[in-house]
Amino acid sequence: MSNQSKCTLILALDLETREEALAMLARLGDSLEWVKVGLQLFTAYGPDFVREIADKGYKVFLDLKLHDIPNTVAKAVQSISNMPVQLLTLHACGGGEMLEWANKARNDHAPDLNLLAVTVLTSMNEAQLRSLNVQATPETQVIHLADITLKAGIQGLVCSSLELDPLRARFGTEPIIVTPGIRPAGSAADEQKRIMTPAAAAAAGSSYIVVGRPILKANDPAAAAHAIQAELA
Repeated sequence: MSNQSKCTLILALDLETREEALAMLARLGDSLEWVKVGLQLFTAYGPDFVREIADKGYKVFLDLKLHDIPNTVAKAVQSISNMPVQLLTLHACGGGEMLEWANKARNDHAPDLNLLAVTVLTSMNEAQLRSLNVQATPETQVIHLADITLKAGIQGLVCSSLELDPLRARFGTEPIIVTPGIRPAGSAADEQKRIMTPAAAAAAGSSYIVVGRPILKANDPAAAAHAIQAELA
């Protein structure tokens, strides 16, 4: 596990096509270090696209939210171990056995890869949890899933920045915690329900923040990335 003190920006490269994604990276240049590749681009372009991003010098956060029977997820982790990926997501609600199998595959095949368990999506609120027959509050459910995750040996978590304080209070500084749903002051919330500014997330103990549209839709994406990183500093 990591005991990371500074908070790092990850760009959510959530665009429609490879061409759009590469054009955006050309505009961004070396203004940031990390790129998140999600389901949309990965299902369209596959491992070769991940390698193309890595070949440009970026570190890759592959956000696939794996969730299946333990053996299938372990085999998926083994397959991904052949790609230049530093962070990979799976769903905490897959349960302790699935998480343990995934972590064993990571230990056996890619010990430098950090697995992150997604707790409660930042697009979900208490009413949506109730619709799934989850009676806990988002914070209580996040802490419950975090406890299962870390007991299984997984290196980190993905959660809303609003849960950072209770997670750090309970589990300390060691786990990696990645927080999506970050919006600089004045940005639209879009579909996110539980959001925070970059500076507030960093102060609360986020290891990495994930930002998409406030950079992707900016007139000058590189300047927007630099501004967010200045706020983190």
